[in-house]
Amino acid sequence: MKHNLYAFLIGIVGLVWACGRDTMTPKTGALALQFEHVVSAAPLTLGNATYTNAAGESFTVSRLDYFVSNIRLRRADGSEYVVPQDSSYFLVRASDEASRTLRLNNLPEGTYTGLSFMVGVDSLRSVSGIEQRKGVLDPGLGHTSGMYWDWNTGYIFLKLEGTSPAVAPDATGQRNYRFHVGLFGGYRARTLNNLRTVSLDFGGQAVTATTGPVSAVQIRADVLKVFDGPKRLSLAQKSDIMVSPESADVANNYARMFSFRQITPLER
Repeated sequence: MKHNLYAFLIGIVGLVWACGRDTMTPKTGALALQFEHVVSAAPLTLGNATYTNAAGESFTVSRLDYFVSNIRLRRADGSEYVVPQDSSYFLVRASDEASRTLRLNNLPEGTYTGLSFMVGVDSLRSVSGIEQRKGVLDPGLGHTSGMYWDWNTGYIFLKLEGTSPAVAPDATGQRNYRFHVGLFGGYRARTLNNLRTVSLDFGGQAVTATTGPVSAVQIRADVLKVFDGPKRLSLAQKSDIMVSPESADVANNYARMFSFRQITPLER
C-alpha cells in the first residue's frame, strides 16, 4: 500500500513538472522580410536600363548594396520584440536575389503590425572586437564585397553606383557616379552620424510568426528617392559622395526610400 502511494505521488510530481516545463517554454515561429527594388513604378534593372531623377538627369544603376540591422517587430499594443543583435545583421544586394530575403527565426509566436530597422551597422558593433563581427560583418568579407573601408576603418552602409551623361567625364572618358555612405559618429574623433532608422506600419495588416507556414513582409525600396527626398540631389553638381557633408543628405533621402507593400506566403 505504501509502495503504491509513493508511486502515485511520484507520478503526480512528474506530471506537474512536465506541465510546468511546457508553460515555461514559449512557443516560437518565423517570418521573412523581402526587399523589392524599383525605380518609381518600374522594377530596377541593373546595367543599361535608363531612368530619370527629379533633377531631370538620366542615369543607370550598376550596383545597389546596403546593410539592414537592429530589427524590431511591433505589436498592435505598441510593444516591441527586439530581434537579438547577433541574428539581426544582413547585407542586401540588388544583384543577389537570395540576399533580398531576410529570414527571422526563433521569434515569439504572435502577431505583428509593424517593424523598424536600421540602415547601416550601429556604432557599438562597428567598434566591437573581430570575434563579434562574423558573417556579413566580417571585415575580410567586407574587403571582398566592397562594403568595408580599410582606409577609413568602417562599414559602408549603402552603396549606389552607376553612370549618367550629367556627370563630367573622368580621365578615361567614363561618366560614373558613386554614393558610398558610412560614418556612425566617430570612435576616436567625431564624424557625421549617417545611421538611419526606418519605421514601417503594415497598413492595417498583420503578420503572424508561427511554427507553421512562414509569411513574408514585402518591402519596396525605391531608388529614385535616393535622389529626391528632403534634399534633391543633382549628379551634375555632385557625383562622388563618400564622407563629405553631402553624405548626410543621401542618408536622409534613402531612409525614406522604403515602404510596406504587402504580406504574402514565403515562396520557397
